[in-house]
Amino acid sequence: MPLENCTKCNGTGWIIVQQEEVSGAQRCDCEAVARAAGLEEKAQLPPLYRKASLDTFVLPRENIMAHRDLATVLLEIKAFVREFPNEKRPGLLLVGEPGTGKTHLAVAALRMLLARGFAGLFCDYQTLLDTIRSSYNVTSGASDKQAYRMALDAEVLLLDDLGAQRVTDWALDTVTSIITHRCNYRKPLIATSNMPDPEAGSVTKRNAATNQPEYRETLSDRVGARARSRLFEMCRVIKMPLVEDYRMRSGARL
Repeated sequence: MPLENCTKCNGTGWIIVQQEEVSGAQRCDCEAVARAAGLEEKAQLPPLYRKASLDTFVLPRENIMAHRDLATVLLEIKAFVREFPNEKRPGLLLVGEPGTGKTHLAVAALRMLLARGFAGLFCDYQTLLDTIRSSYNVTSGASDKQAYRMALDAEVLLLDDLGAQRVTDWALDTVTSIITHRCNYRKPLIATSNMPDPEAGSVTKRNAATNQPEYRETLSDRVGARARSRLFEMCRVIKMPLVEDYRMRSGARL
């Protein structure tokens, strides 16, 4: 739908153009703007991140190495958006410690795709699983599959904080089903996770008292080996550099 207050087309959605003494009509740019706005509304972006963009991502000024590494991350995300849709790697996975800016960057990537006319959906991983679980009707043995179907069928799904849910057989089965379906049908998935992975960061940490290495739960531990394998098969994987808490650095102005 065109914008009612557009000064170019006066809300009609069409403008008159002149080419080689011949007049014709063409679609006004305001239709794309209106469509993008509608897609953002339907994407269910959290209020905190509705203005998130690569331009508003704050790079550290004091730490030269962190500035360089995060600038490289921005270039990788721009490449993902530029090459989208990519049949071989239709997804994007951001892995790193809490507070490194993963959600901001994931939403920024999604918003860029929305602006290009692709439909998307933001889902918090734990909230999605809780919604699917609570919708199950024990008495009838039936399930309201709306949330589950949306996660399966969304043109672009953003799954935030993957692996945050405590591991249960039901959670493993559900996330494996969603990721496997999207991988098999080459449906784009943008995901973030705080969980370490051998191919995307350390899986050990030092005990503060003994200085001995301790094993950390990995992404595979939280989502299962099959789902983890599918993620790395379908996604461009970006390891976030370990820098100061992004929320503190940016003042949470997203």
